[in-house]
Amino acid sequence: MDEKERLSALEVALNNEMKEREFYLKNADRTNNPLGKAMFRRIAEDEVEHYERLKQLHVKWKEKDKWPETVPLIVNQTNIRDLLVNTLKNIDKSAQTDAGDLEAIKTAADFEEKGVKFYKDLAASSTDMREKDFFTLLSMIEYEHFMSLRDAEEYFENPAAWFYKVEHSMVDGG
Repeated sequence: MDEKERLSALEVALNNEMKEREFYLKNADRTNNPLGKAMFRRIAEDEVEHYERLKQLHVKWKEKDKWPETVPLIVNQTNIRDLLVNTLKNIDKSAQTDAGDLEAIKTAADFEEKGVKFYKDLAASSTDMREKDFFTLLSMIEYEHFMSLRDAEEYFENPAAWFYKVEHSMVDGG
């Protein structure tokens, strides 16, 4: 991948992060389920952070026409399972979900899975280690979102089974 293709891929990534953020905010507003609201808002915040990091990179890259010497390799980590558990401690567990909630989670998981592949491919085509590390980090974060959304999908499909799994994650062998 040449420099022009990389810059174009970065522009695609910027666009994707904003589209995903809009999707998450729209669904946070749409759902009546407090858990769905919290989860969608949290991931929307993460997408803004990703966008800001990518934007910094884009500006520096365009200025110098090459991968910048310094790009922050730190982003906030989000564990949606922890968010699920903490939110569920403080809400009415009988809060209703609707088909739209589950469909939104499945669509979001799809976005994140595509993001994993996109950033992995960018990392694989990179020759600069800083560039490779940056895109690998973004791929790992998108993967965390993907796995967290799958976890949320399990909750929305079968809350009782999800609670059992979370509360009994350690099996007593005695």
